[in-house]
Amino acid sequence: MSEKEPEVSPKASRPGRACAADDQPEGHVTSDPKEEGRRRFLARVSVGLGCAGGVALGVPMVGFVVAPLGREVPRVWRSVGKIRTFKVGETVQVSFTDPSPLPWAGVTANTGAWLRRISEDQFVAFSINCAHLGCPVRWLPDAHLFMCPCHGGVYYEDGSVAAGPPPHPLSQYLVKVEGEDVMIRADPLPID
Repeated sequence: MSEKEPEVSPKASRPGRACAADDQPEGHVTSDPKEEGRRRFLARVSVGLGCAGGVALGVPMVGFVVAPLGREVPRVWRSVGKIRTFKVGETVQVSFTDPSPLPWAGVTANTGAWLRRISEDQFVAFSINCAHLGCPVRWLPDAHLFMCPCHGGVYYEDGSVAAGPPPHPLSQYLVKVEGEDVMIRADPLPID
């Protein structure tokens, strides 16, 4: 009769292992409380720094989006020329500075309008931007029409829509005569 030798577990056969370690699941590493405390502290510091970085990036972005909602847009009267330079019944393009240009806007701060002298002291001014997508419209004097070259928008001489995709008439500016100057109130144009 042969006697069977008792089976030895691989854990017990490793040198330097304590018997208490045999009770732990495979792959578990015991560590001292100081090391776990350090890990917990570094994890909290990492989360805190991540949150602080998110707030530091998020606040200016939210401010950029929300700030224009509370700001009143200036309405400024701009001179576009002397009254004697405009003929009755003629429509001409005039230029003026946007009411709220940014300091770095440069030439893009300049905008324009189509100005028509109706009588000796009465004027009407239309936006140069199409009501469809904002492309610049041009005046066709022979046809008495405003034409948008981008998508075929056409407007009558009173600014109302004649054809094409524009959803509404050309926007108008307020015009007044002050002394010898023709003045246009430079309002921001509505964006639809």
